[in-house]
Amino acid sequence: MAEAGAFLETFDAAEREALEPLRFAVVVGRFYEDLAERLTAGAVAGFELAGVRAGRIEHHSVPGAYELPFAAKVLAETGDIAGVACLGVVIRGETAHFDYVCGESARGVQDVQLATGVPCAFGVITCDTMEQALARAGGDKRDQGRNAALTVARMALLKRQVA
Repeated sequence: MAEAGAFLETFDAAEREALEPLRFAVVVGRFYEDLAERLTAGAVAGFELAGVRAGRIEHHSVPGAYELPFAAKVLAETGDIAGVACLGVVIRGETAHFDYVCGESARGVQDVQLATGVPCAFGVITCDTMEQALARAGGDKRDQGRNAALTVARMALLKRQVA
């Protein structure tokens, strides 16, 4: 039996060759600056694992998770980007604000990819505590940045295989 997550992480030579000329984007909400840096590093590592060179990855920042869908839409509509990894962190507070930000951010990213046909991954950590956020932005298999990049690469391959 294959290891959990093996499909997401394993790219053969033909897949890596297909991804090599493509351009991708990472958009990160910078509300939690230290976590944004960790998520971005994870995304770069994920794209590199898929065979995407660092010079083929654009980096963009937005204030927070709520702004991710707009940035993804702008990038997707350029026609130059094969996929967008949308990254950020939303930590639950004492009000309902968390629910609105998380829900609208997730819905917006999904709407962008369905409307434009450009894969967009929702790599936003939605959690209750800073400790939970740190555990999901730490460079291991739970790293949301890494997994968002791998997902976008996989979906870009699917699009090219079917088109």
